[in-house]
Amino acid sequence: MLSQLEIRRQLFHLVNGLIVVGLIYFDIFNEIFAIVLLLGYLIISLAMKKYRIPVFYSLFEYLDRPKDFKKLPGKGGLFYIIGIVLAFFLFPKDIAMASIIILALGDSLAPVFGQYGSIENWWNKKKYVEGSIGGGVIAFIGALLFVGLPEAGFGAAAAMFAEGIDLKLGVNRLDDNIIMPLVAGAVMLAVRYLI
Repeated sequence: MLSQLEIRRQLFHLVNGLIVVGLIYFDIFNEIFAIVLLLGYLIISLAMKKYRIPVFYSLFEYLDRPKDFKKLPGKGGLFYIIGIVLAFFLFPKDIAMASIIILALGDSLAPVFGQYGSIENWWNKKKYVEGSIGGGVIAFIGALLFVGLPEAGFGAAAAMFAEGIDLKLGVNRLDDNIIMPLVAGAVMLAVRYLI
């Protein structure tokens, strides 16, 4: 079963992803907004290593995994914002929104489905195939709001596959909050031009 902390984290990621997609859709989330959001969050996160900034301290303490809170407060949120901002800058608007919704829905709901799973993921023994499939189906449905059937299908499948792999760069694990929207967007863009 998911811990209360993980439920809070997944719900926070889900809601914020949907909000960002809405802001992009209505052209409120623009280049300046994206840069200010990323830099502002980064500054607050780094400052939190030394100072207890009211509201942010409580929020990060409530949502962060304890090891991350000690090392870099707000780490999960920072990588989430980086993934969103990269998708926004790298892809056309419709693909960026589809990539972000795949991240928001797929990454948030895969653990919910996975907790009832019984088939271990072949590439990551901490995850279950049922989680990837369940998250992928919901992510696919969300992506259909912005892109066509082939793009949504291949994008969601590729992102959930990437989410299920424990990728490393040297000794550091690559965060799926960055990988998922980039993989989803790149695959959807490729599908658009190949089909």
